Amino acid sequence: MARHDDTRTGDLFALLPQPAEQTPGSQCYGVEVAHLVSQALAGAGCDRMDVAARMSRLAGRDVSKYMLDAWSAESREAYNLPFYLAPVLEAACHTHLLTQWLADRRGCRVLVGKAALDAEIGKLERMRDEAAKKIRALKSAMGELGDA
Repeated sequence: MARHDDTRTGDLFALLPQPAEQTPGSQCYGVEVAHLVSQALAGAGCDRMDVAARMSRLAGRDVSKYMLDAWSAESREAYNLPFYLAPVLEAACHTHLLTQWLADRRGCRVLVGKAALDAEIGKLERMRDEAAKKIRALKSAMGELGDA
């Protein structure tokens, strides 16, 4: 029987998250992070002074508009967002951009809110179905053994 190439079915493994390439020099992310910080600030719904004030309150240390400007400037390689302030920036800007970006680089996915609950429900339903299948197999085995 001749084999035909299936051009309609996508590659199922393409859906699996893959970590970033791990060759020398391939993971210099300063410009990308600066761009993400800029995106987060642009989508914050307020100006950078307000974001700086929110971050200062949340972190318990001074964060200035100047610092935000430096962290979001792709040309200022010496001024990157400190990792420990990434969740503070996200909270102040009401975003998950940096978290999702980091997960993507590491070959993961982030589920937030309803998506996280849907995933947990799916996991529990699979566990329930597997348990029901095992129970049926055990009952079948018991029936085959009879009253031995």
